[in-house]
Amino acid sequence: MPKNEVHAELYPTDAFSRLEGVEDRHFWFRERNRLLLWCAEVLFPRTRRYLELGCGTGYVLKGFAERFPEWEIGALEYFDEGLAVASKRIANLGVPVNLEKGDARNLSKFRDLDLIGAYDVLEHIEEDETVVSEAAKALKPGGGLLITVPQHMWLWSARDDSAGHKRRYTRDEITTKLEAAGFEIVRVTSFVSLLLPAMLVSRWTEKDSAHSSRQREFALPSFLNRIFGELLKFERALIRSGVNLPLGGSLLVAARLPVKPVIPASYPD
Repeated sequence: MPKNEVHAELYPTDAFSRLEGVEDRHFWFRERNRLLLWCAEVLFPRTRRYLELGCGTGYVLKGFAERFPEWEIGALEYFDEGLAVASKRIANLGVPVNLEKGDARNLSKFRDLDLIGAYDVLEHIEEDETVVSEAAKALKPGGGLLITVPQHMWLWSARDDSAGHKRRYTRDEITTKLEAAGFEIVRVTSFVSLLLPAMLVSRWTEKDSAHSSRQREFALPSFLNRIFGELLKFERALIRSGVNLPLGGSLLVAARLPVKPVIPASYPD
């Protein structure tokens, strides 16, 4: 596949409209948002210029705009289907958000950003190292990168194929790629850890299509949705207390570019 081309069939573009109807009430999306907002607030408190890569339906973007209305917020989305949903979602926020079509592999128009977010995006892109390198160029010294990715190749299933994933990451793989681009790791932890046994059983026993399995996953009974939400809420409390969870369906990484040392001016004697 040419570097600057993304075939739509590698990403299920009908997913945008399907996700729009479930994100607000689904435990995973809600708890991931809360975790991301906490990380941004605590780990990158000086942020004023923020860009989200691959904003999809705009669910996370809306959360950031509502929590940080004083920020200058921008977002890129490659697919027109996603742009349409995201535009509708942020239309009445009363907070300016610059949403545009763009490719995360080319961020040449952006410079001096404080924070870049990419939430379950890198696994869809073959050239993930290019994205990380472009992010490093777009950030100011000391700027941050906040990402989430699916974890553990031994969790790979038909759902990953259906979603257009290129990989599930190991902790070493993602941190090595970030460090190669010049980032320093600030925080790395798994999440969706307590639900790992349920994930294993679900993936190893599914016999029907990935699409129908995914639909069932989104259409959880309300009592299970509440229980799973409480488990992830407990995980979030552990992470906030400083615990880095070793295993889990997803991986959260916060990284920062080093601040360039100030070279004192020389003065004649």
